[in-house]
Amino acid sequence: MPAIETSGLIKRFGDNVAVDGIDLSVPSGGVYGVLGPNGAGKTTTIRMLATLLPIDGGSARVLGHDVVSEADRIRSKVSLTGQFASLDEDLTGTENLVLLARLYGYSRPAARSRADELLSAFGIADAGGRQVKTYSGGMRRRIDIAASIIVTPELIFLDEPTTGLDPRSRNQVWDIVRALVAGGTTVLLTTQYLDEADQLAGRIAVIDRGKVIAEGTTGELKASVGAGSLHVRVVDPGRRADAAAILRTLLSESVIEEADPVALSARLDQASSVAAALPAFEDAGIAVASFAIGQPSLDEVFLALTGHTAQDESNIETETAS
Repeated sequence: MPAIETSGLIKRFGDNVAVDGIDLSVPSGGVYGVLGPNGAGKTTTIRMLATLLPIDGGSARVLGHDVVSEADRIRSKVSLTGQFASLDEDLTGTENLVLLARLYGYSRPAARSRADELLSAFGIADAGGRQVKTYSGGMRRRIDIAASIIVTPELIFLDEPTTGLDPRSRNQVWDIVRALVAGGTTVLLTTQYLDEADQLAGRIAVIDRGKVIAEGTTGELKASVGAGSLHVRVVDPGRRADAAAILRTLLSESVIEEADPVALSARLDQASSVAAALPAFEDAGIAVASFAIGQPSLDEVFLALTGHTAQDESNIETETAS
């Protein structure tokens, strides 16, 4: 039985259709990624599946239960960690976890033991006695996830759990996600970070403007958009735009100027089409630090599927989940 099944799922906020007929089938076990930019409908979809928002059309079942008629049964089996820490910042880390454990029915000694266990497992035992408002962003995300698994859920929704975190904190959260899966929990992960989906998810649904536009493993998605990908790094960042113009002329493909100011990438239908690129760079006096052909990145997959990158805010539609 799939952990989640949806058919034609719809959510409207006034005239805005935030979720527009989403079909999902999420297998039990492992991490299932929902990938898309801000405003794509990811958070609204999760809130409907977690029974926090009513659905306006279609149907959904979570762990075999209907989200409309069996909402209470779903709530007893799932946890949700949103984009922002939901703890009492004036309480210490330990006090927050003990409070939640007591609400779940733990005795005082058992609640304290569970809090200590989670603080230790998440690498923040030394901070247990400090108020949460003194925690760093990475520590807040870790304790927020810890609070979501006071009672180990069958399914946990992680809504962009690493937004705004530094690379080290992101890696720590990734380790937590892997540990959850190893313990038998199914994870539905929403993210706008393509490398995060690539690292964690067994299967990925790519959504844009409230619709699923592609679904599959990372390998399947990459294979669907071309034979390969060209990755170029120029020596002088001031010449990157010139290098991009040459590639667009030679390849007749979209060229992505990466976050790294010297990096470029382009999707290839035929690897042989890049043969003229290096001589063209040399004729233009553009020094190249590296030039390699490999698999397309998920950035390039998203561009090929939607016509814009996952970070292109010109295409963002505001998502209202209140």
